[in-house]
Amino acid sequence: MKRIESRSTTVWDGQLEDGSGTITADSGAFTLPVTWGSRTEEPGGKTSPEELIAAAHATCYAMNLSATLAAAGSPPERLEVTAVCGLEPKDGGGLIITSSNLSVRGTVPGLDQAGFEELARKGEATCPVSNALRGNLEIALDAQLTGS
Repeated sequence: MKRIESRSTTVWDGQLEDGSGTITADSGAFTLPVTWGSRTEEPGGKTSPEELIAAAHATCYAMNLSATLAAAGSPPERLEVTAVCGLEPKDGGGLIITSSNLSVRGTVPGLDQAGFEELARKGEATCPVSNALRGNLEIALDAQLTGS
């Protein structure tokens, strides 16, 4: 596989607290509004960098876990992955992204809870987004088998 590049552009108008921006994916898949308030108070129909990180992490992990399960001989019927990205005040001022907590619920025929948890951890360990984040923030994983 050749190197893949993905690009997104943000245009920001105004100052931080009263300004606003638009995030556009070069693929054309989305154009999203963003404001300081949507990042630090209420989303109000707008996104934030942390929400985009959470979306990337949940999506990448779902894909990677699907491949991990299939390689182990237990392809999933369904995976539902939620990622929660935490943003907190930083000592000395500013903000810091501190965590990305993954929660996966899976329907995987022929696999028990212990096996699902083991493969879920393996999938997280080899997830490209997890590995990009690892060492910079805490990653937690909760894996529950919902059917078989």
